Parts: sequence; structure tokens; C-alpha cells
Amino acid sequence: MTPDQIQLVQASFAKVVPISDKAAELFYGRLFEIAPEIKPLFTSDIEQQGRKLMTTLGVVVNGLSDFDAVLPAAKTLAVRHVDYGVTPSHYPPVGAALIWTLEQGLGDDFDDATRTAWSTAYAVLSNVMIEAAYSNVEAAE
Repeated sequence: MTPDQIQLVQASFAKVVPISDKAAELFYGRLFEIAPEIKPLFTSDIEQQGRKLMTTLGVVVNGLSDFDAVLPAAKTLAVRHVDYGVTPSHYPPVGAALIWTLEQGLGDDFDDATRTAWSTAYAVLSNVMIEAAYSNVEAAE
């Protein structure tokens, strides 16, 4: 990611923070709409899960300037998600739901450059997470 992209992601996320509960609600609503097979993986209170999501997003977004510092926690999270039944095929709809949610929450502030920055951030992070979570699984198969 470029420094400009990092700045766009961080600045746009700062605008989402005040509506974080609504953003989480939008995100999970959209995720379950486009990938209903994912819904059974969520067995805890979805409002609590939404708060966890927004907290985690905040840590990642704030850590983009020092991405290497964020990677260990992201990799650990990815490995933990395997135990919940998450597969690599779940990552694309999560990314799509995230981008859609940001578009809804930010409106006109979610311009093409901001969309590209978020898409790049998600692609980089999800690739790292998939590699961390499934490289040993694929090697064993």
C-alpha cells in the first residue's frame, strides 16, 4: 500500500467510528445476504461480534503505517478462525460486505481512490491471513 492509500483508509475509517454500531449492523446484514452459508458460523451475540469487528478493524487500520507490527495478530486471528469453520472461500464475501458497508456509511466520501485504498488493504491483509491459516493445511493434503 502507498502512504496515500494508508492515509485514505485511516481518514475514512475515522468517519466510520462514530457510527460503528450501525456500520457493524450493516456489515453483518450484507454479509449474511450475499453469503448466507456464513451465518451459521456466528453463534454468539451479533451485536457483541459487531463491536469486536469494529475494534479489530480499528487496530488494523491504525496499524497500517507499521504493517509488520499488525501481521502477528492478524495471522493469529486467521488461524483461530479456522477452528470456527472459516475457509478461504469466505474471505471474498467478507471483503465485498466491508466495501459495501463503507460505501453505505461514507456516501460521497467513499470515492474511487478511497474504494481502491480499502480494496488494496483488504486484499493484502486477507492474503496474509489465508496464507497463515491454510498453508499448513494445504501442505498436509
